Amino acid sequence: MFGIYAPNLDTARLTYFGLFALQHRGQESAGIAAADGETVTVYKDLGLVAQVFDETTLSGLTGNIAIGHTRYSTTGSSAWVNSQPIYRQANGTGIALAHNGNLSNTHELAARLPDPGTSDSDIMTEMIALEVQNGHTLPEAVAAVAPLFVGAFSLTILDTNTLVGLRDPFGFRPLVLGKLDDAWVIASETCALDIVSAKFVREIEPGEMVVVSEAGLESHYPFPEQQTRQLCVFEFVYFSRPDSIMAGKNIHGVRRRMGVSLADQAPVDVDIVVPVPESGIPAAQGYAAATGLPYTDGLVKNRYVGRTFIEPAQSMRDRGVRLKLNAMPGELGGQRVVLVDDSIVRGSTTKQLVAMVREAGATEVHLRISSPPYRWPCFYGMDTGDRNTLLAAGRSVDEIAAFLNVDSLAYLELDRLLAATGLAPETLCTACLSGQYATDIPTTTNKIALENSR
Repeated sequence: MFGIYAPNLDTARLTYFGLFALQHRGQESAGIAAADGETVTVYKDLGLVAQVFDETTLSGLTGNIAIGHTRYSTTGSSAWVNSQPIYRQANGTGIALAHNGNLSNTHELAARLPDPGTSDSDIMTEMIALEVQNGHTLPEAVAAVAPLFVGAFSLTILDTNTLVGLRDPFGFRPLVLGKLDDAWVIASETCALDIVSAKFVREIEPGEMVVVSEAGLESHYPFPEQQTRQLCVFEFVYFSRPDSIMAGKNIHGVRRRMGVSLADQAPVDVDIVVPVPESGIPAAQGYAAATGLPYTDGLVKNRYVGRTFIEPAQSMRDRGVRLKLNAMPGELGGQRVVLVDDSIVRGSTTKQLVAMVREAGATEVHLRISSPPYRWPCFYGMDTGDRNTLLAAGRSVDEIAAFLNVDSLAYLELDRLLAATGLAPETLCTACLSGQYATDIPTTTNKIALENSR
């Protein structure tokens, strides 16, 4: 997500640039909403940022406020109707909302509404719009309904003259505040601030609502109780860009420390260290540095292909592997290889990668993963709600190694992963790795169950 309040700047184009920097967080659809003091205009479509927007569409988005979104579907199917920002009309004004995360009480909230829509983001927008319809300002409306939301929600919201940023009380998903001259910027990661030359000011705190208007910047805390921070540990493992700063920590540095720790925990007698691009690169660098083994780029990435883990369908993930990566026989032939990756979720991508490395002539393939086994579904913003799709669920490491056809397999231990972040362990959500959830979790895990229940 990206949001900006800037009376003297081209907010739509700045939002477009910000979304470019955040493309790694979602590749199914993109959208921008702009407000000019009288009207709110929304343009969104399926596809990547560069596919959705051009000079014509950006020229039609004018105003001193804008928010943008790139979507990775968790609740609600991958369809145009679920593209964001979500728009509602209320009390003579337009309201647009962009959401990163996933509510865990979606069905409970849907039961309150005559038309809940097809996603948790729809529900939040509708509830806010109903409060505005009853005469509340946008900040008042958000503050009134936000305590009813349970789960992960970092939000940017606008009406014709106000920009609001909100982060859930646990802080599951990141949200940062920046300054560009006299403009205020809200974004999911600091890399989006960098691309528009905005200066990082601070993180928006868990449970905090920031309001930007003609009066300037205000901070409010609408939740009755403050919770223990639960920032998603997978932000450090996979989701975030390596050049971002999160909770005061450089993502690349954290991932490199994971690799160093993995080398200490699980060394192996091989010839070369090969990373799985892109998110496995820092850990592989750390592993090679700690062992003294040669670091070799044995896999070449097509940089014009997206991230296979966040493709909405398994068939697309499988097809995307060979489009995305190709092995180099000249580097791998006759070599004993330790292949370093950040995680294994469903396993199909990894199995194909191992096969590619063997086809390229590697005599041994040893797999090292810079995070623990992903055994539990996530209900806070990753599309892994069905435990049956998780390779490590109910399987031993030896069984996983046999399935992947590797000579050996080791995962980074959880305590080592937490130590690599440099943060207090109790402030990180490890639900997907430990099965310990901070909130009640839904019994229905299908991401399109909300649509089917209507």
